[in-house]
Amino acid sequence: MNAINPQAMVIGLVLVVAVAVAVFLILRERRKAQSRHLQERFGPEYGRVVSTVGDREKAEAELQAREKRVERLRLVALPPAEASRFAQAWETLQTRFVDNPSGVVGEADRLVRELMLKRGYPMADFERRAADISVHHPLVVDNYRAAQAIASRNVRGQASTEDLRKAVVHYRALFEDLLEVGGARKAEVLAATEREKEAVHHE
Repeated sequence: MNAINPQAMVIGLVLVVAVAVAVFLILRERRKAQSRHLQERFGPEYGRVVSTVGDREKAEAELQAREKRVERLRLVALPPAEASRFAQAWETLQTRFVDNPSGVVGEADRLVRELMLKRGYPMADFERRAADISVHHPLVVDNYRAAQAIASRNVRGQASTEDLRKAVVHYRALFEDLLEVGGARKAEVLAATEREKEAVHHE
């Protein structure tokens, strides 16, 4: 029976430890990279979820699940004419605020949900809608939550006119982000709006 070489055993143990340490370091770097990605993508929403869940790993698992779920959705950008229609609907809505602030908040909520549907977001419960929105629109998801909270108080008759004004402002922030009207996109929408106005004028 061959005797076990002590030197070979030591070398073998050192190799096993070295591999284990290398694997540990690689996994740790991957976790750090994933954390950085989530923090950059979700911004303030990352901190809110960590604070709400109370555990960083569980919070990151929740955010990753959101990413995967939204990746499966068929989200689409609106054609300029459709974006123009929504933009005009919002402008009309805002002009009615002074006469009917409570009703306008309800209209703003419905218009936002209609826009979400047109973009391809499913109409689940509010928390799921907010979670879905947070993946591509993390900077305005808190506006959505704030608007929804005021709208709920409004239903109970507990919202002041100033509260309702703030709700419309919050809804508008999300609405404009969902509409993705900016730069060249804004120019397209404005051009389509002008064409529609000219068509009506010449009729």
